[in-house]
Amino acid sequence: MLLNDNKKSATAFGTEVYIAILAAICIVIYLIFNYLITNFQNFATLPLYVTLLIGGTIIIFDLSRKLLVREFGADLLAGLSIITAIILGEYLAGCLVILMLSSGASLESYAIGSASRMLAALAKRAPTIAHRKNSQIQNENILDIAVETIAIGDIILVFPHEICPIDGEVIEGHGVMDESYLTGEPFLISKAPGSNVLSGAINGDALLTIKATKLAQHSRYAKIMQVVSESAQKRPSMRRLADQLGMWYTPFAIMIALLAWLCSAQAIRFLAVLVIATPCPLLIAIPVAIIGSISLCARRGILIKDPIVLEQIDQCQTMIFDKTGTLTYGKPILTEQTVYHQHSAQEILRLVASIERYSKHPLASAILEKAMAEKIDLLQAKKIHETKGIGLQGTVSGYEILITSRKHLAKFDLKWTKQDLSQGTGLECFIVIDQQLAAHYRFRDEPRRDSEQFIHHLLPQHGIKKIMIVSGDRPEEVYYLANFVGIKEVYASKSPEEKVEIVSEETQKAKTAYLGDGINDAPALLCATVGIAFGRHSDITAEAAGAVIMESSLQKVDEFLHISQRMRRIALQSAIGGMTLSLIGMLIAAFGYLPPVAGAICQEIIDVLAILNALRTIWQPAIISDIPH
Repeated sequence: MLLNDNKKSATAFGTEVYIAILAAICIVIYLIFNYLITNFQNFATLPLYVTLLIGGTIIIFDLSRKLLVREFGADLLAGLSIITAIILGEYLAGCLVILMLSSGASLESYAIGSASRMLAALAKRAPTIAHRKNSQIQNENILDIAVETIAIGDIILVFPHEICPIDGEVIEGHGVMDESYLTGEPFLISKAPGSNVLSGAINGDALLTIKATKLAQHSRYAKIMQVVSESAQKRPSMRRLADQLGMWYTPFAIMIALLAWLCSAQAIRFLAVLVIATPCPLLIAIPVAIIGSISLCARRGILIKDPIVLEQIDQCQTMIFDKTGTLTYGKPILTEQTVYHQHSAQEILRLVASIERYSKHPLASAILEKAMAEKIDLLQAKKIHETKGIGLQGTVSGYEILITSRKHLAKFDLKWTKQDLSQGTGLECFIVIDQQLAAHYRFRDEPRRDSEQFIHHLLPQHGIKKIMIVSGDRPEEVYYLANFVGIKEVYASKSPEEKVEIVSEETQKAKTAYLGDGINDAPALLCATVGIAFGRHSDITAEAAGAVIMESSLQKVDEFLHISQRMRRIALQSAIGGMTLSLIGMLIAAFGYLPPVAGAICQEIIDVLAILNALRTIWQPAIISDIPH
């Protein structure tokens, strides 16, 4: 699908370029024959006929198709200009309009292609060959196969320093992988039998044998490529705004052209007005501004999945936060260890940390940091397995270890004091060793250092009038965080369905932005006006959001807000500025001081100025965030 879409874009871009090149060559030949080689004056208009026949037919056919479905866009003026030029015999003016439209469309396609370099880089980086073990042969030969031919269950070797070609599970080998390109995490993730691996991750020094668990087109890497591809191909909302502006601009220009014709009784003035009225700043400059902003966002680690969010985020008046991973670091700290076993707290921590290093659960890092702080040497772990709803399991030094939740612990026939385990607040996990309750760990998720400053600057700098926390976590933890950052409206212990209900109700009152990073945030992200996901935890969350912050950072959210404000300002500058210059030109042409050919040249200059101004969105401004430090 992705390849087909790229081919379609390339075909469209090629047609625009060919028409522009044809028009330019034919106009040059006309000028040479008409003014330099006078012996060929009788044939000078032939190249113009060719341009009008080929380029004009394609453009008018496309406009006719739009009219049939009642799409009255601003480019209707261009079609009227070409038809009028042919009727009045002003073939050069008609060819200049064709050159203007086709070259402008080519520039827009080029800008879109330039802004999609991240997609090209992803595609280039994606592995195309995988090393598959052939288990049917006695010596297990290794075959190099195309990645797209990998089937679920295939055994794949990932060589040292090689990019992992597929999502899978490690079945042999111990090592590390760098998943920062995919998750934004700047850490090497340890891998052992039972660990999950992601396509696109860079393997470390050890050979790993994995079993494919997903097809190539369903892998994490392919989904990220799809997100970037969709951002470049979806029609932006501001482009629809351009069409809305064209709804009044087009009849206004036609009215001036008709008045000029009626008052002067010269049809040439009708054409002159239409030629300079051709609204390329409206048709091209706004999309270029949007694509430039998408490119800048990509360079700042912000993937724009749906370009409409670039316009809407600047208009949101309510911002709703999930708690964990958004206003907090999502990296809990181990604050309490209660032991119910003959092993010491340190020995239990050694056993637990020895298997937690193979997990990406938020609590795993807290346990590992505690073990490092106590300078505990970790042991070799085997049979690592992590099942949703059950927990992390593994074998260490002959002990069967299970790290699980309170809900799952209730299924065991264990002797434990519910009163003791219910004391205190915070995140928690339970350690079961050989089917016996061994320990109870409590954690606290640390608020981000800049969360308070970020919250307090939303109203004065971005016009956010209402700020809320809607979380599935315990009330004690949510209220602790709310008091810390200064948010007064708080909803805790909410299910995904309840989150949707709250967000939907707020969205009916005003435009909302929702920020979250967990799977349970996906429905709320879809219901909000703008959904912003921190993209390191869940593919589902990223799919539901309009923008994905690859590095979980409130500073990146602030950058996104400022890029949106700047994009809208520059886009309107380009459109309204270009239209204003065109209106001045229309009045001059209406009074007979600007003939069609000169008007077309003036309009081309206006187009270039508007597009150059729109291209400023690609450049990073000196100040891209104003969170107080």
